[in-house]
This record gives sequence, C-alpha cells and structure tokens, in this order.
Amino acid sequence: MKAERHINAERDADAPRYAPEWLALREAADAAARAPELLDPLRAYLAAVAPSGGPVIRDLGCGTGAMGRWLSGRLPGPQRWILHDQDPELLAHAAAGAYGPAADGGPVTAEAEQGDVTRLRAEELAGTSLLTASALLDLLTAEEVDELAEACAGARCPALLTISVLGRVELDPADPLDSEIAAAFDAHQRRVTGGRRLLGPDAVEVAAAAFARRGAVVHTRPSPWRLGADQAALTAEWLRGWVGAACEQRPDLTAHAQDYLRRRLDTCAAGGLRVVVHHDDLLALPSPAAGGCR
Repeated sequence: MKAERHINAERDADAPRYAPEWLALREAADAAARAPELLDPLRAYLAAVAPSGGPVIRDLGCGTGAMGRWLSGRLPGPQRWILHDQDPELLAHAAAGAYGPAADGGPVTAEAEQGDVTRLRAEELAGTSLLTASALLDLLTAEEVDELAEACAGARCPALLTISVLGRVELDPADPLDSEIAAAFDAHQRRVTGGRRLLGPDAVEVAAAAFARRGAVVHTRPSPWRLGADQAALTAEWLRGWVGAACEQRPDLTAHAQDYLRRRLDTCAAGGLRVVVHHDDLLALPSPAAGGCR
C-alpha cells in the first residue's frame, strides 16, 4: 500500500507520487508477506534457461526499491536490475540503494529508467530474464494487464507480481462498521479514474487468466499482511488510509466513520488490534514448449 494526500491504504493511481516514509513503513510487512514458495519454480526456470551474463530483472513501479532488496539475495547472480517508476525522486532513491549480494555471492547492479510502466511492449522486454512488481497489479486496468501479459509472452519473460489486494480484510476485535467500510474501500479500488477502471481486488484473477491464455504456467499463493501490536505504526496509517478511501467513495459514511476510526486507533495504540489484509502473489512462467528468454 502506497501513499499520497494522506497515507493511502493501497497504492492510489490518482496520486502523482507516493511518500517514501510510507514505503519505508510498509517494507518489512511486504517482505514478511511475500510467498517464498514461488521462488523454487522461478529459480528452476532461470537455471533451465541460463541467461547469459546472469539474469536481467525489470522492477515495475519500483518505489524505493524494496522488491529488489527482498529478491536480489534470493536469486543467483550476477544480476542486473532495471528499475521503472514515473517518480524521479523515488527512482533516484531506489537506484542509490544497496542490493545484493546475490544468493551465490554474485554482484547486483541497479539502474533507473523513468517512464510509464503500462507502456512496456515485447520489444522493450527483449533480453529480460524476469519482470517483477509489488503492490502494482491492482492499480492496472484489465486492458493494461492484458497488454502486460502479451508483452511477457512475446518476450518469453516470466513475471513475479506480488502483494495484490484481494478485497478481504479481517479485524480483531470486530466492529459492526467493518463490513461497510470494507465494501466502500473495495468499490474505491475498482473506481474509474482518468478514464481508467482499476481492477482492484479482481486483479489477480484477471492477470492469471491473461497469462494462462498465452500459454504461461501460472502459480498463485497467498501473501497476507498480519499486523499486530508490533506493527502499530503501520496499522494506524493503514487504518487512516482505509477509512479515508472508503469515505471518499461513500461520503455518507463520513460521520460514523470518524468515530469508528477514533475507536480503532485507540485500540491499536493500546496494542489490542489485530489486522489481516489479504493479498496474493502471482508467478507466470512461459510455457516450457519453446524455451525461454536469454
């Protein structure tokens, strides 16, 4: 979940940029949530295609580079990361960050490439060993996801797309307003903005079908945030963004939601709130019939 205006509960496509402070706050929760069981089939695929000079990895919507910090030490090297984001400040931050070493001790390098991540085509992915993204898929439209799957298929490039929302949130203790806030937030995730209808909680299902139509072998695994007393700061910011987005979608909720938010924040500050925010990770591997990208 990335942020703008306040700190938003999930990455907001309306926002021109996301706060580095929010990205830092959520990085540990993302790292703990990502599904490590997807890495074995990915490593096996990369070993089979044995990309010359080591893997070239493109990170879409890289933010401050958290995905690279998580993944680079779990894959063999040498690795070359190409970081994509529209925000030049975040790109500079990401490119200057420390990556690696790779799992086998090999070097890891990173370079920045500013631009619209929805416009990558197969020819631009030529020579790419892996495309990655974190908390991005649910901000795309069905057409953009289809084009991404088409680009990966054309370049014979696998994709690891992590931390995509599913529209399921559990709060303990429960509150009578939970389900109404959650429904309004999910509607906000699926809103039309700038002429684009965002996929929100439908993103993983749509993406899995798009890659499968092109012959990819698709794996999905759960990657939930599990937030307790040790993550109180993150939980509080998530709550503010979650409730704020729900009220933006349904202004009629605002009066009741302010009292709801106060109660929730008080419980959080006292260490008594537990939250599970459900996500899925998706790995799409090109069909083994025709070899891989090198």
